[in-house]
Amino acid sequence: MQDNKSLSEIEIENQKIIQNKELSIWEALIPVFALIGMLAYNVYVFGDDALSGSNQFILLLGGAVAAIVGFKNKVSYERMIEEVAENIKSTAGAILILLMVGALAGTWLVSGIIPSMIYYGLQILNPTIFLVACLIICAVISVATGSSWTTSATVGIALIGIGEALGISLGMTAGAVLSGAYFGDKMSPMSDTTNLAPAMAGTDLFTHIRYMAYTTVPTFIVTIIFFIILGFTQTTTGDANTQQMLSDINKAFNITPWLFLVPVLVVVLIIKKTPPLIALLAGTILGGAFALIFQPHVVAQVSGVEKLSFESAYKGIMQAITVETSVATDNEVLKDLFTAGGMKKMLGTVWLILLAMVFGGVMDAIGALAKISSFMLSLFDSVFGLFASTVATCIGLNFTASDQYLAIVVPGKMYAQAYKDKGLAPENLSRTLEDSGTVTSVLIPWNTCGAYHSGVLGVPVIDYAFYAMFNWLSPFTTLLFAAFRIKIKQLASKE
Repeated sequence: MQDNKSLSEIEIENQKIIQNKELSIWEALIPVFALIGMLAYNVYVFGDDALSGSNQFILLLGGAVAAIVGFKNKVSYERMIEEVAENIKSTAGAILILLMVGALAGTWLVSGIIPSMIYYGLQILNPTIFLVACLIICAVISVATGSSWTTSATVGIALIGIGEALGISLGMTAGAVLSGAYFGDKMSPMSDTTNLAPAMAGTDLFTHIRYMAYTTVPTFIVTIIFFIILGFTQTTTGDANTQQMLSDINKAFNITPWLFLVPVLVVVLIIKKTPPLIALLAGTILGGAFALIFQPHVVAQVSGVEKLSFESAYKGIMQAITVETSVATDNEVLKDLFTAGGMKKMLGTVWLILLAMVFGGVMDAIGALAKISSFMLSLFDSVFGLFASTVATCIGLNFTASDQYLAIVVPGKMYAQAYKDKGLAPENLSRTLEDSGTVTSVLIPWNTCGAYHSGVLGVPVIDYAFYAMFNWLSPFTTLLFAAFRIKIKQLASKE
């Protein structure tokens, strides 16, 4: 493969940053403007159904526009395909985890784990305190595991079910879940992004976490206050309906605290640094085993038989893992809660991630990502301008590259020297990368994080985006600190 000499590559944390001197900033922005325009029209036409497939094809068309720009600037087709392949390869783990979450949700339904969480949750959590409780519970779990993804896949799914049973908006519940999950994802020393950001900026992990607390803790406090106030707007009537739901859950499942052994084990495995895929697989298998022990009548119903045999037991568990499974109930509210999609439910999200990686890969291959970052860096001369440029670049890369790691790696590499030139300590950069790169990824439907959490929780990004206050408030907080020079550490400072 012969490449133009104006192209150069810098290897950073297994990611390639490609620069193309022949590409102008306006050419780099053409695919971005085209994508925005096409997506806007597509959402206007299809509404909530846009993510059923048409948005995925729009991402492919966006990649085609980027490829045309690349051909004009002498970037070979082979290079573009190579970068697309690298991007898709980087999502292999995420895709497998996503499929395993679908499997886990299926076995946790038929085993009664999720119904038990809903059952006990309905008795403990009333509508007034539910949202703030979601926020705090998910923050604790995420700090312990270092993973927003694991938090969504375990307690997040259960909290969505409880919220739906209480009659609380799914968008509100998902917003609270993700606000808490990303607090932990930012602050936990076990989080991959929390380790990546200081590595890119040139500081150490615990200096990064301590310095990040200055912006993260106030943002989280504001988020807590927001959900407390929001909780008081929720009606507390309907106790009779809650009692009826508890009775109907008891009719459908054998409810017992022993079922909590499985989710507790999964969380412990994650805390012990077991790879998430292995932990989720263990949770899926144990969920199937507990289904046979505690809910044999449910497994028999799923497999379509009256009396369970080895063959029908195998069929019932495999159906729960792979395809949509429903447990019979006369309660209309519980019908949705008693349904799981298995691995099949996640295929639409996998499709979205793959085509988002096509767009991001082509944009990277033609040098557009590097060009946009360099342009943003050149716009500002002041300290505040440097912070604003970093925030805009991180959010822009989450939008165009569709991957939070690239949104940390690319600006981290390109802005490191600029922060030094301004006499700023590297933890300023690492904090800004997390405040804008890590947390905003979940607010973009075709970003790997937005697609994942939306798919796992079953709530469209557009429904929870406003309520994920911690996620969209974090970039504003870091800019506010920069504007008023609050905790902006200098290289020579002893602070």
